[in-house]
Amino acid sequence: MDTSTFEKKTDINGRMHVSLKHDSAHKHVTGAAEYIDDIPETAGTLHGALGLSTCAHGAILSMDLDAVRTAPGVVWVITGKDVPGVNDVSPSGRHDEPLLAVTDVQFHGQPIFAVIAETRDAARRAARLAKIEYKPLPHWSDIDGALANEAPLVTEPMTLLRGDPQTEITKPPYRLKGQMRIGGQEHFYLEGHIAMAIPGEDDEVTVWSSTQHPSEVQHMVGHVLGIPANAVTVQTRRMGGGFGGKETQGNQFAALAALAAKKLKRAVKFRPDRDEDMVMTGKRHDFLVDYDVAYDERGRIHAVDATFAARCGYSSDLSGPVTDRALFHADSSYFYPHVRLTSKPLKTHTVSNTAFRGFGGPQGMLGGERIIEEIAYAVGRDPLEIRKLNFYGQPGSGRDLTPYHQQVQDNIIGRVVGELEQSSDYQARRQAIIEFNKTSRFLRKGIALTPVKFGISFTLTAFNQAGALVHVYNDGSIHLNHGGTEMGQGLNTKVAQVVADCFQVDIERVKITATTTAKVPNTSATAASSGSDLNGMAAYDAARQIKERLVDFAARSYNVPKEEVEFLPNRVRAGSEIVPFDTLVSRAYFDRVQLSAAGFYKTPKIHWDRKAGRGHPFYYFSYGASCSEVTIDTLTGEYLIDRTDILHDVGKSLNPAIDIGQVEGAFVQGMGWLTTEELWWDDKGRLRTHAPSTYKIPLASDRPKIFNVRLAEWSENAEATIGRSKAVGEPPFMLAISVLEALSMAVASVADYRFCPRLDAPATPERVLMAVERLKGLA
Repeated sequence: MDTSTFEKKTDINGRMHVSLKHDSAHKHVTGAAEYIDDIPETAGTLHGALGLSTCAHGAILSMDLDAVRTAPGVVWVITGKDVPGVNDVSPSGRHDEPLLAVTDVQFHGQPIFAVIAETRDAARRAARLAKIEYKPLPHWSDIDGALANEAPLVTEPMTLLRGDPQTEITKPPYRLKGQMRIGGQEHFYLEGHIAMAIPGEDDEVTVWSSTQHPSEVQHMVGHVLGIPANAVTVQTRRMGGGFGGKETQGNQFAALAALAAKKLKRAVKFRPDRDEDMVMTGKRHDFLVDYDVAYDERGRIHAVDATFAARCGYSSDLSGPVTDRALFHADSSYFYPHVRLTSKPLKTHTVSNTAFRGFGGPQGMLGGERIIEEIAYAVGRDPLEIRKLNFYGQPGSGRDLTPYHQQVQDNIIGRVVGELEQSSDYQARRQAIIEFNKTSRFLRKGIALTPVKFGISFTLTAFNQAGALVHVYNDGSIHLNHGGTEMGQGLNTKVAQVVADCFQVDIERVKITATTTAKVPNTSATAASSGSDLNGMAAYDAARQIKERLVDFAARSYNVPKEEVEFLPNRVRAGSEIVPFDTLVSRAYFDRVQLSAAGFYKTPKIHWDRKAGRGHPFYYFSYGASCSEVTIDTLTGEYLIDRTDILHDVGKSLNPAIDIGQVEGAFVQGMGWLTTEELWWDDKGRLRTHAPSTYKIPLASDRPKIFNVRLAEWSENAEATIGRSKAVGEPPFMLAISVLEALSMAVASVADYRFCPRLDAPATPERVLMAVERLKGLA
């Protein structure tokens, strides 16, 4: 598709590639933005609460719910036996995730029954009155326990193989083996999970769901109720954060609300409190990475053999594609001449882990960066030198093939890293830090510059499609609906800019409406950083169709060739005649020109054979680099992030202001994952970090004291994406790896940089202190 028209500059408040405010920014600030819990409740609305398992793994011997049923305000108690359709909400299709447990429980906090009552308080109080007897069964809640008990895998593992790593790993002069633990992460969105269902006539039901995947909620509601998808309408205006946690985890709440609404013929709302939300919904996968690496005297990698074992929880959910993507990014930005990467998606008796920004990519990339760090300390060189030595080469260099046999054709990582190295004054600052550490008794500093290369596309090819609906009304106003969901990332603003730019009108003319399955069907989740790529192109396709009809009409009406029809800011020129946009639209309406269109887009060039471990799963790569400086206290392990410089590639940005905000937010969220956010289960399988009092997300005061963020303005996507832009949602999350690497350097200084500290993530102050003491012992 020719995208040259995307890049046309005009004097309108609606074109692409300019900074416009988020369409709901003023509403967010004033509290006027409407979320599901703000929607006025219809008369007679009921409220739901869940009864959760108090056993990590066991058979249900008996369940006495009499006290629950007779509690004040209770209208109905739902068990798994009351499900009219299929008692399953598994997104993987493996039927391993019951809506409500019936015969056994697989994790502490698993829903067993639901209470529907007149008030939310009454439902929650009643849910605690159940008397359930279990026969405890063996349980394990972490990767070590799963390995020790030879736990089954929740889904098929994957292996990526290129070259002959088994033989070649023994040839170079140097070899090292190591292990890294990578922690999980709670999504901690501002708005927790919530769903509200209103019954309609016959088998119809309308569900308002805080979800990134309305079409999947539609499918799951129909699945549970035993009705076709055309009877279910799902609506999502906005979410108060998603980060992947609302890709599949909203299914349960929506299905229960719909089930109760249809049974009782009243509106039903489910909204768990923060503790329940954290206990019963999935998180980022923990990983245990074992690596075996061969390299030469300079530090150039020759062969890599690594296994990525993951805590997946009790069911498959999205663990297959998450662990796959970890392998896809275990190369980070580096060429491995011979490589074998293997996943182990392990079953544990914990909540089923799910999607989280980066979708396994951050864990894989972190493993790749640990390999670089290990080599750097082993050969006594700056890790940045080892990084640059091992970067992918340009096409045709012989160093351009990934472990999954896709050629890296758009490699700009060398330029991005080189520019940031200069602009951040990395070399001088590193030398100054080394001098500081020689004389400082208790405080030590560290600095690191790390790269990002992230593949963009869903690895399941079918998900790389999108639809959109555009109406131009006869007063010149425009109605836009697309299949993406807005979770604060500015997707609606960007897609509206695409439509406004196509028609050359101010963005105020474009009305963005709630995502609904009734307007755009069979949508993919807003995930994999593909929201703007897919939905922007679909909206452009719809707008283009209408625009072409308007051009035909203008050419016919004013008796000029089509080439003489030009869309100018808020007006249209036809030959020597210039008319306002709304006037032309009104005239076209009276001439019976169709002013509505459905657009569609599917990503080209991608294909993937999972069994063979070969293909072209990514349309393109996004790149970036970050340089972070830290100070640690060797007596306590506490630390500060003194400064971070970021240069990030978003191609030709659709909206620089929104993109910079995404980079900043992703970095801070990634920093939290690698430093302060720690999940902990006790020996009974209970999650103990289930509230803000015990789970520490980064605050505004934790951000780098100096925080410089720039976009690579010279970059332009080589592929024909919307406006030649690139995805921005997930790639900048991994920029935070520079913080962990800088902490590592600071710790390494206590032993004169002779040993790799092997910091596990999250690098909490306790872990930093323990690493300091360990290296003091080695010194």
